[in-house]
Amino acid sequence: MRNMLILSALLFFLHVGDAWSQVLYGTSSGVVSFYSDTPLETIEAVNKKSGCIINSSSWELAVQMKITDFVFPNKLMQEHFNENYLESEKYPAAVFKGKIKELVDLTKAGTYPVTAEGSMTIHGATKAVAVKGTLISTGNELKLDFKFQVKPEDYQIKVPSLVITKIAETIEVTGKMNLVKK
Repeated sequence: MRNMLILSALLFFLHVGDAWSQVLYGTSSGVVSFYSDTPLETIEAVNKKSGCIINSSSWELAVQMKITDFVFPNKLMQEHFNENYLESEKYPAAVFKGKIKELVDLTKAGTYPVTAEGSMTIHGATKAVAVKGTLISTGNELKLDFKFQVKPEDYQIKVPSLVITKIAETIEVTGKMNLVKK
């Protein structure tokens, strides 16, 4: 039910133009992970409940996820992530809203490099970003893969000096979304 609410919210954000001409692709089970590596510690987590929607008429794209859906191999690390760094009770979601720059004929099967430009909101802070990825179309379904870098300081995420050497200055974020027509 919660995933349907997230997907409904994404659909709301993408309501542009004539609803009858829109072709929407979406998922509520996309995978987003992040990786931080320093000489002192490797930190990684995965979220398998990320929502994504693409409007193939307007090329608008939205991705949303609950911060608490990130799972870490170490439960104490997960607790610190939610309570001390991302403050997930105060800032429960991360959101990207933007537009794919390239015009792709999704009715034709193929693999297409794409760039989505828009805004990303994490920890209550919003920043303009461009995310590069690959869009694979089968004609009926889409697969979207992406990778980008995030600096915690860009999103006002405070890292205490005691652990600053355990968290990379730049975090690698990857995503894999399998989208179907809605």
